[in-house]
Amino acid sequence: MLTSLVRCGVAAALVLSAAVAGRAQERLAAGALPAADRPFGTLREQAALQQAWLKQRLDTVLPALMRKHGIDFWVVPMREYNEDPIFGSITAPETFAARRRTIYVFFDRCAAAGTPASTSCVERIALGGTSQGGLFDARTSAKRVANPVNGRQAELWGDEQWLLLKEVVEERKPKVIGIDRSTTFAFSDGLSSGELQGMSEALGKTWTAKFRDAERLPLELIASRLPEEEIFFEKMTALVWQMTATMFSDQVVVPGTTRSSDLVWWWRQRTNDQGLGTWFQPSIEVQRRGATPKELGADPIIMPGDVLHCDVGITVARLNTDTQHLAYVLRPGESDAPAGLTQALAHANAMQDFAMEEIRPGRTGNEILAAVLSRMKARGIGGTVYTHPIGMHGHGAGPLIGLWDYQDGVVGRGEAKVIPSMWFSIELQATTPVAEWGGQPVQMAQEEDMIVGSDGKTRWARQRQERLFLVRGAR
Repeated sequence: MLTSLVRCGVAAALVLSAAVAGRAQERLAAGALPAADRPFGTLREQAALQQAWLKQRLDTVLPALMRKHGIDFWVVPMREYNEDPIFGSITAPETFAARRRTIYVFFDRCAAAGTPASTSCVERIALGGTSQGGLFDARTSAKRVANPVNGRQAELWGDEQWLLLKEVVEERKPKVIGIDRSTTFAFSDGLSSGELQGMSEALGKTWTAKFRDAERLPLELIASRLPEEEIFFEKMTALVWQMTATMFSDQVVVPGTTRSSDLVWWWRQRTNDQGLGTWFQPSIEVQRRGATPKELGADPIIMPGDVLHCDVGITVARLNTDTQHLAYVLRPGESDAPAGLTQALAHANAMQDFAMEEIRPGRTGNEILAAVLSRMKARGIGGTVYTHPIGMHGHGAGPLIGLWDYQDGVVGRGEAKVIPSMWFSIELQATTPVAEWGGQPVQMAQEEDMIVGSDGKTRWARQRQERLFLVRGAR
């Protein structure tokens, strides 16, 4: 009897949920979710690109970074489901987790001789796991298997892995053994306490004395991007712009009917339909003349005269975007936003200019933040700067340029330096009193992805928003 009641309750909940979702769909414009194609090809096609990028990064970027940071032997041990943050930057797209335990070893055999860093200098060894498409020398166990499956050899397991690591170390006699440990950068702190203990006990004092926190090596490897990835990233940001322009239009919004949450789920559904992912829940915020955020509530109905703000992103081939754009819902008889709102957006654009001009290789995030805030003060622009790297992670590896609640610099993470071939999300907001709104302050929060080229020059991945998107009444 109880089981039947539970089943009936679950069924009723599912019916109710479907009905609620159906009603929400009715608040969007007709045809708001058309059939979608695959703008970046099939998963298999994406994987082929990723594998080519991985090989190029390991062949060209890694050797130079090891030499730059004075680490001739880098060891990265990890266990299944407790992967080091560097994992996605050194493994093939078909690899979703470490295999039991995997110990990745990188050895610069040319460092002692002082010859130039090159692909042929760096050995890549996987003690456990696969060769990652032939990019690592994958070692297996010497243990005999009683009933081998398809002739497979036993996998490395337990203490055998540590003993083999010790052999690898003793054969190569490194001067510095880099480990991923940091109190500052999460991306450089992937070595778990258990793995450190096991590795230390196996290697002994002679070799553990050569341990050095790699810190900047994994940080910069994760942050470094290739020219081929830049081209792909530009296509990603172009799609984000296209999707945002559609979302902030009468193709989706019905003023007086559509709620902000409807646009959130439109984005999620549209992203999914195109075979894309996202690394965070999108958000839609509304500003309205004469209304406080509390008065608007958590899920307001979008009305004529509203300023709309979105924070959205997509994930493709382990790369991420992060964008914030703004729109204005036209009132009857209006053909453009009020001049005060246009000026408010121009203040945010000026802040973007400052950031783009101040971001240069060799400068720390805190130095850039101070320079931007100084220029804002000189122009009389009020606002905050909270720019971050992006790429393999949404909030990526590299220097933070402010946090929304830390405008006097960020200890530790703000002291990292910009390097060539990295990407940032220029994230900030300008607060401007708007005359047409009776002097009410309006926030123009902007976020746009940009590229620091290999030559150190900055450019937008696509462009930055200089005009508000305009939402008209229903067609």
